[in-house]
Amino acid sequence: MSSYLEIPVIIPSYEPDEKLIHLLHDLQEAGIRHMVVVDDGSGEAYASFFGRAASMENCTVLYHAVNLGKGRALKTAFNYCLRRFPEAPGCVTADSDGQHRPKDIMACMQALCGHPESLILGCRNFDGQGVPIRSSFGNKCTRKVFRYLLGLSVSDTQTGLRAIPAFFMRELMQVKGERFEYETNMLIETKDRHISIIEVPVETVYIEENKTSHFHPVRDSLRIYLVFGKFLFSSLSSSVLDLLLFQMFCAALRPTGSLFGISYIVAATAGARVISAVYNFMINYRVVFRSKAGVAAAVCRYAVLAVCQMACSAFLVNALFGLVGGTEVVVKMPVDILLFFISFAIQREFVYRSKDGTQ
Repeated sequence: MSSYLEIPVIIPSYEPDEKLIHLLHDLQEAGIRHMVVVDDGSGEAYASFFGRAASMENCTVLYHAVNLGKGRALKTAFNYCLRRFPEAPGCVTADSDGQHRPKDIMACMQALCGHPESLILGCRNFDGQGVPIRSSFGNKCTRKVFRYLLGLSVSDTQTGLRAIPAFFMRELMQVKGERFEYETNMLIETKDRHISIIEVPVETVYIEENKTSHFHPVRDSLRIYLVFGKFLFSSLSSSVLDLLLFQMFCAALRPTGSLFGISYIVAATAGARVISAVYNFMINYRVVFRSKAGVAAAVCRYAVLAVCQMACSAFLVNALFGLVGGTEVVVKMPVDILLFFISFAIQREFVYRSKDGTQ
């Protein structure tokens, strides 16, 4: 393409108002030549807005008969753009509620031209004035979850302003998610596919405290956090298995007080951890981290970590139980929660990484 202004701008829209029309006019005046609006089943009451959009030069409107969600709207637009603009380096997505200024959209377009292999994010500053509490709190929470679970540092996880390379658009057509969780899945895919992320600072705009947003704080936040279900399942199921085995071994060994001269708590910890560690390794290697590291190398690193974690757990539980008494399982739970957080970070950054530094 001869100019970054040829990159198509995708605008998914559900029950829009005049802000959509103003945005399209502003984009036209800025010289952007391809705009693709998706009517995500808004209904007859909003047909006039999409009719006006379709009448504009360089603007195409795609239609969903019913509301299918933002994720599906983006996939519909990706498919259209890949077929209609095969030479484009990618596309830019923007919201229809007036949050994204043409100058910021164009900044992302220019960044994509300079970095055609990267995902470009238009990132807002959530520490400034005028940012709604629900937007600031939700984004900061998700940002911390991303950093811990994925080792991915993104300052604006929920931005709708994104410049997406064409090759990544093709891959994203197969990614799960039909609504707002799709954008979270998109970021996870960058980690799994080793795609770099470049952040472009943009103006933080909230009109009427973002009242026209169709993001439901409870329902859609739940969908987003369920994306991390595989991480939670691995962690919780391994912990539950470990605690059940520990309790069983304690019940069996408690009458003897020790096993081969070893405290029964230490012996129970070791036995439970060996079994739960094998289970945890298999789940994390294949499902959670989808590691490309050699199995033998990963097993060796995991074994070292598991032994260290087991030794720390046994020592701390045995020592705390001697001090406070009570029930062994109750003493073990807070200890293992702390050790789990430490272990997970080590697994993410060390155990499952291949020689080239990727997972």
